[in-house]
Order: sequence, then structure tokens, then C-alpha cells
Amino acid sequence: MTSGEVGVGLVGSGFIGQVHAEAFSLSTLASVRAVASRSPDRAAEFAARWGIVVAAAEAGKHVVCEKPLARTLREADEMIAACRRAGVKLMYAEDICFAPKYVRAKELADEGALGEVYLVRQSEQHYGPHSDWFWDPGLAGGGVLMDMACHGIEFARWIYGKPAVNSVSAEIGTFVHYQRTRAEDHAIVTLRFDGRRAALIETSWAKPGGMEDRAEILGSRGVTYADLLRGSSLTTFSDVGYGYAVEKAPDTRGWTFTMSDELWNCGFPQEMDHFARCVAEDAVPRETGEDGRAVLEIIYAAYRAARHGRVELPFQVTDEEAGEPPFAQLGPGGVG
Repeated sequence: MTSGEVGVGLVGSGFIGQVHAEAFSLSTLASVRAVASRSPDRAAEFAARWGIVVAAAEAGKHVVCEKPLARTLREADEMIAACRRAGVKLMYAEDICFAPKYVRAKELADEGALGEVYLVRQSEQHYGPHSDWFWDPGLAGGGVLMDMACHGIEFARWIYGKPAVNSVSAEIGTFVHYQRTRAEDHAIVTLRFDGRRAALIETSWAKPGGMEDRAEILGSRGVTYADLLRGSSLTTFSDVGYGYAVEKAPDTRGWTFTMSDELWNCGFPQEMDHFARCVAEDAVPRETGEDGRAVLEIIYAAYRAARHGRVELPFQVTDEEAGEPPFAQLGPGGVG
């Protein structure tokens, strides 16, 4: 580690851990120095790949937490409070707020190119998670609404300048994977903000064909469309298939969208470089623990809205509910 470089320890050595390790490997400000994992074999393999040793470093370390911030609101509040007591930064890893196309779309909105923005749409869809634990809402806290709608919710908040959300409506269901999970595999969430502004987030574990990540920003004087993956991919036909096309694409035979520089287009290196710079320069991060907590509150409200209809914010929960995952807002019947 060179002088002035930020040393990084990763907790977790699965898919997203590998993504962040590769993102940090592209940074001139930081390098991964340690990994901790519940799987010793996976941790050892991870450490060998990235040239690091297995270690745990707890006291006085700044924190970057992958989305969603926590499994419950109580956990989120405890994380925020602990980092404040320790005087360290709690940064929220929402990569799409660093994706180049989405950053440019926000710049257009901010400079007035679209007039008064009144609707933000964001959609992220694929055919389901990498790991089995995602499918258990008792472990994950929910289904696709918990796993992926967090992206679109924060995207909308970010585009609008992070105002408070006034109300949440939601429609969820288990349409395809009902034999595998009792969690929802498709969700549509509508947010209303002050000033005649709205957001529509659609997310799915039920769409075949690999990852899809798109956004639209509509204003009184213009509109911009961004396709994060397909818009920067090759259009490829192969009757024999090939190694890799895009995240979660199960097959590469026939017509496919072949990604180049996928991590960069999704914003992962830019995100981690930003967080390293915040540590090095003692700056306020673009995405904080408080942002992650706000997203989690909206997710709680969306689960309740899916069962009971539109929910007004701020969202009121009892102490008992704050200790339960968002999925519990559906009640004993679950998704139904």
C-alpha cells in the first residue's frame, strides 16, 4: 500500500464482493487489504485472487455498506448511531448514482434541459438472484422489492435532489418463481413527492434474458432515456454460444447483448473511487447511511401499501415492527 492510499477490508466474498474488489483494483486511491467471510474456503480463494490476507478490522474504520443498508429499520438506526459514536463515515453503496449515463441524465435535469421534471421511471429486471439465501424473505428481509427496488427508489430521490417522499403505492406478486419462494418476484412502486412530482419503479426476478437496467426522466420541456447495459453493448448472434454476455444472462446462444466494460458502465469503480476520496479528503459522501435508511423506510411503506393501499410518509412503525424485516408488513398471508 502506497503512502496516502486508503486500505480497504471487505466483508463478504461472494458475487458483489468480487465486483467491489475489481472496482477497487481500478482505483488509484485505494486497495483491498483484507477480507472476512462466513465461508473460509471462499475467503481463502478470494484472498488468493486479489493478493490479500484474511483479517478483521473493526475499530475506527470508515464503512461502505452495500444496498440495502440493513435488513430492518432498527439495524439501520443502530448502524448510523454506531458510526456517529465512532466518528467514522457510513457510506451507502448505490452504484447507479455513479453510472456514467445516469450521471449525465441528472446533469441534463439539473441544468434545465428537460424543463420541470415531473416523472422519473427506473426499471431493473432479471431472472433471479445468484445465491439461494436471496429467495428466503426471512433471511433477505423481502423479495425483489427489497433486493432491487432500492436502486430505483434512490435513483428517483437523487434525480429530484433527495426531497421527502409524501406517499407510496405498490403492486407486487409472485408470478413465475412461486415454487421456489414465498417472496415477490415482480414489483411496481409509485412514489409521490411535493411539487407535482412522481416516480415509477418496476423491478423483477421474473424476466428472462439477463440483466436490464433502464431509466427515463420526463420534464415539461424535454425527456431523456438511458439504457445502462444494452445501450453500450454489442448486438451478437452465435449459434454455439460464448463465455459471458451480461450479468445473469443464462445462455449466450442466439441473439444476445454482449457487454464491454460492464463494471464501468454500472458505476462501480467510480462509486468506490468516490468513497476512497471522501475518506482521504474527509469529504461528505454523495450517498450516506441516512440515504440508505430513507430508502429502507420507503421499502417498508411499499410492502404495507401492497397489502393495504397507498401509504403516507413519514412512515410510522412500532418498536416491534422496526425490528422485523419489511416483508413482515404484508402480514401472515405474505404476498398472496
